[in-house]
Amino acid sequence: MPFSFIDFRPMNRSATYVVTEFVLLGFPGCWEIQIFLFSLFLAIYILTLLGNGAIICAVRWDPRLHTPMYFLLGNFAFLEIWYVSSTVPNMLTNILSKTKAISFSGCFLQFYFFFSLGTTECLFLAIMAYDRYLAICYPLHYPTIMTGKFCAMLVSLCWLIGFLGYPIPIFFISQLPFCASNVIDHFLCDMDPLMALSCAPAPITEFIFYTLASLVLFLTVLYILRSYTLLLRAVFQVPSAAGRKKAFSTCGSHLAVVSLFYGTVMVMYVSPTYGIPTLMQKILTLVYSIMTPLFNPLIYSLRNKDMKLALRNLLFSMRISHNS
Repeated sequence: MPFSFIDFRPMNRSATYVVTEFVLLGFPGCWEIQIFLFSLFLAIYILTLLGNGAIICAVRWDPRLHTPMYFLLGNFAFLEIWYVSSTVPNMLTNILSKTKAISFSGCFLQFYFFFSLGTTECLFLAIMAYDRYLAICYPLHYPTIMTGKFCAMLVSLCWLIGFLGYPIPIFFISQLPFCASNVIDHFLCDMDPLMALSCAPAPITEFIFYTLASLVLFLTVLYILRSYTLLLRAVFQVPSAAGRKKAFSTCGSHLAVVSLFYGTVMVMYVSPTYGIPTLMQKILTLVYSIMTPLFNPLIYSLRNKDMKLALRNLLFSMRISHNS
């Protein structure tokens, strides 16, 4: 049973319900459409795991990629695997489920990991922009600044800040009373659908949560824009056309990922969502939570000669080991 009945105010016989599970409606459609969506999302998930896993293996095993830029890229690919895994496995299970239920604790755990990993991704994109800024604007100082120890410290800070920012506000949201309905018209547990089910206003909790999310988004995107403004100014001062082309090729892939991720996230969490249809909100969430981790390996491998060569060597060595 999704609800248990508890009478908190016996004097006026008023009652509230304690929610023990939520129902995630996901995407509407008949059984044939659900099977098609299941096959599509399963294929995307497998390709995402394979693509990001290939980047991690290439960075790990190719000595030419043992540089700060590729160290950050390998960790970013590792993050993307966890990010997509916070939503897709449960969504696949939900599509085939008749009840489409998720437990109360499971819903808030997904909520926590989804936002923590998303915050970590914003921070990763910022330090990757910092890495490119140093490499192009201060090439002589770059090896002494971006040491292995400093890179490891930056990566650790990203994970720590990402996962330590949301436990308290999400805990307070989980303590709100949810009454009358436990149906979430989404494919994951997100802030707006959960707050819509609460029968008690929580303006302070909402303010803290959205302030944290907005600070992370705005500070990281402003830093990325500042870094690339200074970087592009330095690139246009490079005398040779070949040098400019190489600089643009190393930064173009990162800019493509930043635009894809931040463009959809800003629409969802910065602009008002009450005027956006529910189906469009689901599609926008799909783009930054599922499609971006899928496209990242393609963007980085297709636009990067060193990565393409490393992946080719990795596939060649795997084929040799399989035949021997």
